[in-house]
Amino acid sequence: MAHFKIDYDMINSTSLPTFSLTIDDSYVAAIYSDTDIQAELVKVLQNNGHIPIFDQEDGLYQRLTVEANIAFYHKWFGCQTPIPEILVLFELQSCAKTSLHMCSASDVRRVHYAKYFMSGVSPMVFREPIHGVDIRTINTFINMLQKLKDHHMPVLVLVSNMEHALLLGDAAYKLQKSGLQPIEIDDGEEEVSDIKSSRTPTIASLFKIPAKVDEKMILFDPPEIDYIESQDGKAMLVINDESYAMDSTLAEIEKKLEVYGFYRCHRSYIVNLQKVREIITWSKNTYSLKIDNTLQSTIPLSRTKIQDIQEKFSLK
Repeated sequence: MAHFKIDYDMINSTSLPTFSLTIDDSYVAAIYSDTDIQAELVKVLQNNGHIPIFDQEDGLYQRLTVEANIAFYHKWFGCQTPIPEILVLFELQSCAKTSLHMCSASDVRRVHYAKYFMSGVSPMVFREPIHGVDIRTINTFINMLQKLKDHHMPVLVLVSNMEHALLLGDAAYKLQKSGLQPIEIDDGEEEVSDIKSSRTPTIASLFKIPAKVDEKMILFDPPEIDYIESQDGKAMLVINDESYAMDSTLAEIEKKLEVYGFYRCHRSYIVNLQKVREIITWSKNTYSLKIDNTLQSTIPLSRTKIQDIQEKFSLK
């Protein structure tokens, strides 16, 4: 069985903690970290074994059409998958005759995916592969990951967004100064609630959510909140692109917010159902919720919660 291993001996950077990670073939591991730690990890990988990092930085031929770019790299790498099949796999049929410099950023990203796929390199390491692209492109990348797994390739994905790590990885990890820790991926095993379903929620009177900003305590109205996520055991309140630390765990705040239309959609997330604009179905039985805020944020939806949330929105 082929595998990819990051070993203690590889890490010679004072900016990185020492850790070991083995990725077996047909498996995708995602590492979530801040951008500085991510950059150091990329240097380590490049300096040990010269592992290529697929980060969309290597050039494509801007004046060639999409199809011409695909044909060039198809021949360069000796890819056995027919070109028409590559165009379909990466959703490039509609822009195949368009010069690359006239394409959207998401179209160009899918050409990058196609190039990386045709290279046949193993292992494959992707850096921020779905940052700033549309939903169709994200879905295309997820489909490509499944193809790589079918080809028995180990894959490592480096991201600075926890939702991307949970979405893309068979296993997701958080890398910080204290080391590498697994991120709990919701497997559907929920703790039994203390609150019996026979208890009818009553509308609370005046209620504010406290959160810290520097040394100040700010009070937020529940309708303002987009969602709440767990970071290092503490709850972080999110409004648009701003996050605020709370002195509560998700379990503690969940009970208080249920009456205001908030829902525990994932082990690490509570969402304001009034802010949900779309339920997104990805490949491999994976779901996300798109939030109606300025960033159009997406957060994970546990596969065991899909039926429940469809019922809440009267979709079934």
